[in-house]
Amino acid sequence: MSKKVLFIDRDGTIIKETIDEQIDSFEKMIFYPKCIPFLSKIAQELDFELVMITNQDGLGTASFPEETFWPVHNFIINTYANEGVVFDQVFLDRTFPYENAPTRKPGTGLLTQYFSEEYDLANSYVIGDRLTDVELAKNLGAKAIFINDFTHLGTNEISVKKEELNSCISLETNDWQRIYEFLKLEERTASVSRKTNETDIQIELNLDGTGKSNIQTGLAFFDHMLDQIARHGQMDLTIQVKGDLEVDEHHTIEDTAIALGEVFAKALGNKLGIERYGFCLPMDDCLAQVAIDFGGRNWLVWNAEFKREKIGEMPTEMFYHFFKSFTDGARANLNIKAEGINEHHKIEAIFKAFAKAIKVAVKRDADKMILPSTKGML
Repeated sequence: MSKKVLFIDRDGTIIKETIDEQIDSFEKMIFYPKCIPFLSKIAQELDFELVMITNQDGLGTASFPEETFWPVHNFIINTYANEGVVFDQVFLDRTFPYENAPTRKPGTGLLTQYFSEEYDLANSYVIGDRLTDVELAKNLGAKAIFINDFTHLGTNEISVKKEELNSCISLETNDWQRIYEFLKLEERTASVSRKTNETDIQIELNLDGTGKSNIQTGLAFFDHMLDQIARHGQMDLTIQVKGDLEVDEHHTIEDTAIALGEVFAKALGNKLGIERYGFCLPMDDCLAQVAIDFGGRNWLVWNAEFKREKIGEMPTEMFYHFFKSFTDGARANLNIKAEGINEHHKIEAIFKAFAKAIKVAVKRDADKMILPSTKGML
């Protein structure tokens, strides 16, 4: 299996940056808050190779004599080693910015050995406090964790516009606990394609997203309901459906639900650390209650009646069928109950409660990555 790497900057990342940007005495050296304990947890609990990559402007010249550098640097390295943080490699570039050396970040000249099948750069990260660290991630084909203390360092050394680097940043923070949790709780993403003679469906899901959605099923009201799952469940969801709507809505709704359930099952993976269970909420005249269990078995209990034949272009008889098909695909239990007067409010409340139930059930605790089952499997 290819190795994942954390390429970690030094100044401003594992120790605090100084005003003159040169750590040449112990008086100047301050460890970055919370870095020692949480980088230690990363080193011991996660499967990353640790590499230090740092620019040290003019090291070995009169402006930065080596005898003032190495005692402090070695102290930093040894302190982290005593806490279980051992760097497999330490790369120092000694050049000044004006030299434009290929070895100086954001250049990759010191890191050519990592461009091989032995390393999984696409799932590796550069952690640093400068935009040059972010551009280094871009040049490596990796992702960036940007420690942003709003110093704006490195802005004048990047070779592209700042806006072009935004897509490389997977996390922006100055909290090492947040970095640890992000790396341990990797984003749970999945995609599913389902093609039959009746439907052609593409779904992409990020359980740890922010609520973004792009949904096109050909049924506007169905799109509106599916959007509730993304928004209120705080997950990113893309659904593209081409169905035989000229026949009727049945195949589009049923097959979308099956594929949606399957993509949830896929994204949840081994289900370590999830809460597993999860909501009731009011919406004007209505009250909807949804309980879910991603326990590996499918079942639906449905207690909701509708007096209208359709809401929008969606037959009300298909609401039950949608959730039943979802439980089949997700291998989950669902218990749904709704009461109220307004039929639109009733089904919208169900979808919102469904989204909230999912949000609760898939939540994870980085310190309790255990399987929520006495059976040993879900």
